Amino acid sequence: MNLDYTPAEGAFRAEIHAWLEANLPAELAAKVLNHKRLSRDDIASWHKRLGARGWSAPAWPVEYGGPGWNATQRHIWEEECARVGAPPVLPFGVSMVAPVLMKYGSEAQKRHYLPRILDGTDWWCQGYSEPGSGSDLASLRTRAERVGDHYVVNGQKTWTTLGQHADMMFCLVRTDSGAKKQEGISFLLIDMKTPGITVRPIITLDEDHEVNEVFFEDVEVPVGNLVGDENRGWTYAKYLLGHERTGIAAVGRSKRELVFLKRLAREQRKNGKPLIEDPSFGAKVAALEIELMALDVTVQRVVSNEASGRGPGPEASMLKIKGTEIQQGLTELMFEAAGPLAAAFDAPFLEGKREHSIAGDDDAAPLAAYYFNFRKTSIYGGSNEIQKNIIAQMILGL
Repeated sequence: MNLDYTPAEGAFRAEIHAWLEANLPAELAAKVLNHKRLSRDDIASWHKRLGARGWSAPAWPVEYGGPGWNATQRHIWEEECARVGAPPVLPFGVSMVAPVLMKYGSEAQKRHYLPRILDGTDWWCQGYSEPGSGSDLASLRTRAERVGDHYVVNGQKTWTTLGQHADMMFCLVRTDSGAKKQEGISFLLIDMKTPGITVRPIITLDEDHEVNEVFFEDVEVPVGNLVGDENRGWTYAKYLLGHERTGIAAVGRSKRELVFLKRLAREQRKNGKPLIEDPSFGAKVAALEIELMALDVTVQRVVSNEASGRGPGPEASMLKIKGTEIQQGLTELMFEAAGPLAAAFDAPFLEGKREHSIAGDDDAAPLAAYYFNFRKTSIYGGSNEIQKNIIAQMILGL
């Protein structure tokens, strides 16, 4: 396996680099690079700009409006976007429900929803987790009863990321309470403006409104919004999660944050010297950088397999585990490097309502919130403990 980039791939990287330099608004990049909070308009406007260029869905085939890039080109795209501080394209529509629709959706669903995902018309959220049904997702209790040409949905979802902005939700519901847990689940597409839906904020420890709880009370969903076959939703959910986990590794973002960490550690002093020169702290940074280099090579190996026609299997679980551990390690070392200057939350500064932080250090001020926010990465997309079970079963045969 040759991990060197070809001249054609180098030219592709140069094209991407030039376009991003010319089209990424400086104020958006500054928010990302300085760990500020992005508004709905920030995310939506960048999606629409990418959509106009045909690059909002890097993994989509040409037949559905994507660029038709191969796995290596997508890897390069993600690296370049992360390096310059491009806002993320939300995965819920582009990378999660869209692949399910392409593989299992009806032609009518594809014609209606895929173009709206591509150009950013619809903002999607995910209706999977419930109180008491997180890692054991198959125990979910939100139910949908078929009544004529509608399903009537009752129940609750939680940790619904950015659900306060969403137009649509892809949702797992129980349609057969008498079947085995995995065999009685269906996959519905729900319009968030339907009567009977209530979205309530969950304010997290970083003082942000990112997640929500969503309640369904006699919500009518057209039968035409059922994806695939009734009671086969678990199959579609697993397919979706495979796509989600591969992207969670976020090597490009971690490379960018490693650069930030090193700069921060050079600016902070300990015993009169830059913190990066402290043997104990320097060793932690070096160990984390080695882990990131190893993950980068592993991702490229997976990318190489995809390029040869092999889709991600249990390798996605390996990337998810190590990628999230590195992300959390980076935020821990940033917090440690900043020290007390990172302790106080300054929500108005993070939201752009104040030019400078009251803490007196604009680099350090976002880091406590950043640290707490990244505690979730080892949980969502299937907790790392669950991923270890998958590896044990599918790779080790235990």
